[in-house]
Amino acid sequence: MQAHVKDDQLFIEKMHDIVQQEAETVSWEHFQMAYTAAKATNIDTFTGLVAPGYLPHMTFHPHQLEASRRVVEEMNGRAILADEVGLGKTIEAGLVLKELMIRGLVKKVLLLVPASLVNQWVNELNSKFHIPAASQRKQYVWEHYDVIVSSIDLAKRTPHREIILEQDYDFVLIDEAHKLKNSRTKNYSFIQSLKKKYCLLLTATPVQNKLSDIYNLVSLLKPGYLGSYKQFKDTYGDDRNDLEQHHYLKELIRKVMVRNRRDDTGLQWTKRKVETVWIDFEDAERDVYDTMQDSTSAAATFARITLLRELCSSREAAYLSMKKMVEENPQSSDVYLPLMQAIEKLPHHSKALKVIELIKAAPAGEKFIIFTEYRASQFYLQWMLKQHDISSVPFRGGFKAGKKDWMRELFEKHAQVLIATEAGGEGINLQFCSNMINYDLPWNPMRLEQRIGRIHRFGQENDVQIYNFAVRDTLEAHILELLYKKINLFERVIGNLDHILAELQVPDMEKEIKRIFADSRSDGEIKVKLDNLTAVISETGEQIERSKMHG
Repeated sequence: MQAHVKDDQLFIEKMHDIVQQEAETVSWEHFQMAYTAAKATNIDTFTGLVAPGYLPHMTFHPHQLEASRRVVEEMNGRAILADEVGLGKTIEAGLVLKELMIRGLVKKVLLLVPASLVNQWVNELNSKFHIPAASQRKQYVWEHYDVIVSSIDLAKRTPHREIILEQDYDFVLIDEAHKLKNSRTKNYSFIQSLKKKYCLLLTATPVQNKLSDIYNLVSLLKPGYLGSYKQFKDTYGDDRNDLEQHHYLKELIRKVMVRNRRDDTGLQWTKRKVETVWIDFEDAERDVYDTMQDSTSAAATFARITLLRELCSSREAAYLSMKKMVEENPQSSDVYLPLMQAIEKLPHHSKALKVIELIKAAPAGEKFIIFTEYRASQFYLQWMLKQHDISSVPFRGGFKAGKKDWMRELFEKHAQVLIATEAGGEGINLQFCSNMINYDLPWNPMRLEQRIGRIHRFGQENDVQIYNFAVRDTLEAHILELLYKKINLFERVIGNLDHILAELQVPDMEKEIKRIFADSRSDGEIKVKLDNLTAVISETGEQIERSKMHG
């Protein structure tokens, strides 16, 4: 086959005119500078990564380099990064982006991440990868910056949506991509509508409950790659357990997904030391707890459970809830007003006093993060710490991104303690702290793992000490004994529990436990049902481990 070569007549004529002129076209020094720059940026190979050479201040782990290489070389920049929590998906994504930018393949970039992580992504891209990223806030910056970080919730709203959908993006990244598993949502439709050349989806749980989860994610990357939804369902069904049986499907997914597990990386992790701290109520506190348990038995089960949990956290949390109940339903005052009066007379909470004792006994300057379920307890703890000359900062979901960054910096450089509510704990990395107090235990163990993941992750140089507080002979003692200790959750590898719950088709552990409390007629029945639940979880976990060993 002959190639037809055609002269560029216009270039030849312009070159001829320049040569005829007596003046220099460019100085020798400028020519040398241009030649040196061109030589330095020339990439003479299509294999391997060149980006690490431009980032000498960064240390990449072998699994991160291999994941990034596979995405660039084998997956053509369209992939699901599905490493287990804490293995550095953000680092891998940044490396892929840097590589594509150095190669001149990417300029216009959009990253859609949880709102609480926008600033963190911007900071990491700028400081670690020298990629000039900007966040979309009040000012419209969609068309003024090449690399934009935003939340999906903001991006999909008018007028942002219309501006974004007009853009041609070279590279789109979605963090926490498992939230897109349902193809019928507005978020899914919005991501599907984006014009994008390269695309990364980041999630630690690519297959949650159904095989359709992975079908929908892959279809965002490569529409039609797994066929139509009907063909897929007819061929493979929708049971996530069947994935192991379909070797061809596993191979198809492997070509668009990278998943590293902790056990496979060969990395040495610092230890996780777990200690249960039992607290005994003072007599006055015990009397109020028992009275509350008896006098609220006629109330709605959920309200009763909530009040008992709150009293195990702080007087303030329980008092404010009862006050709100009386305001909303004055007829309930006969039940709640006597309890509120009794709470007003209580001494300082025994749990809070144990916090003071624990921190005071630690080496000077040792930092602690405290997690509580309740805003009222957060205020109370901050006040208590101040009375004992212990510096602290609060961290909660209602803070704007700038304030969260400020609180984190205050904690790192000045304060000894950070007191976080559940919402506030999402997405913050606190490797400089190695002590965590779970002042209140969540009923969803995955939330506990997320808490611990704030400090037990890459960059943590010390063994991590976890203190789990529980008041003896109370509701939370049930949960600690029957749920956490019995199924050995604290020692399980992150990522195992969601696999177990998916096997059991329990999408939300917290809802399951609340249902048990609501449907039970006595404390004895509650214990039996919780015992059954934990036994099934343990057995399923052991089956999964056995199948891994034999498969």
